[in-house]
Amino acid sequence: MPRLVYTLYLWLAFVPIMLFLTLLLGTLCLLTAPFIGPRRAGRLYAVPWSRAGLALSGICVDVTGTEHIRAGQSYVVVANHLSQVDIWVLYGYLGMDIRWVAKQEVRRIPVVGISCVTLGHIFIDRSHPDRAIASLNAAKQQVRDGTSIIFFPEGTRSRDGQLRPFKKGAFRMAVDLDLPVLPVRLDGTRDALPPGTLRLSPGKVSLAILPALPAPEPTDAGVEALMDATHHRIAQARPEPALAPV
Repeated sequence: MPRLVYTLYLWLAFVPIMLFLTLLLGTLCLLTAPFIGPRRAGRLYAVPWSRAGLALSGICVDVTGTEHIRAGQSYVVVANHLSQVDIWVLYGYLGMDIRWVAKQEVRRIPVVGISCVTLGHIFIDRSHPDRAIASLNAAKQQVRDGTSIIFFPEGTRSRDGQLRPFKKGAFRMAVDLDLPVLPVRLDGTRDALPPGTLRLSPGKVSLAILPALPAPEPTDAGVEALMDATHHRIAQARPEPALAPV
C-alpha cells in the first residue's frame, strides 16, 4: 500500500509540480542569463530546480568532503554515474560553478536543453569524433576563475552498480589545462531511480567529494596514470555506515 500511495503522489503531484517548476525556472533562465551570466543563473535557477526535484521525491542527500574544494580553484570534476538522479544531486549539492559535458541527445529535451545551452553546458556528438573534439576544445575556454567542468568518464550509466572503465577525455583536458581532478563518488542513486525505468523511490543517497589529484606531466603516460589513480580513488571510497537508531 505505501508504494501505491507514493506512485499516486508521483503522478498526481510530483510530476505536475516539477513540470511547472521546469517551465518557470527554465523561462527565467532564458530571459535573465544573458544579463546576469551563467554562474549566477545556475545558482538562482538550476540549483533550486535540482533540490526541489530531490525534496519532492523524498530523496535526502548526505554530503561529505566539502573541505576538499578550494575556493576560487577550477577543477575537472569526475564522478561515477548510476542514475539520472545523479544530475540533481551534483547540481544541487556539489556547491560549485560547474559546466556539464553531456550527450547531444540532452540538447533536444524541451526547456531543459535550451536552458543548458544558455548556462554554457557542453554537448558532445559521439557519432562525429571531430565535432566532439571541437566541442571539448571550446569548453576549455570556460574552465577558469573557479568555474569547473564535470564528466561522467564511464560514458554511460552503470547498469549493475559496478564502476566501469573510464574514457580518457576528462583526463586529457585536466592535463592540457594543468588542472587538478576532483573525484566524486555517488551512492544510492541507482536505488532511487534504476537505469531504464521510471521507478522513482524515496530514500537516502550520498555524495562524497574526495581529495583532488594534481595534473601530471603532459604525456600519454601521465594521462593514463591520472585516469587509473582517479578510478582507484572512486572505487575504493565507500559511504560511511549509517548510525544505528538509539
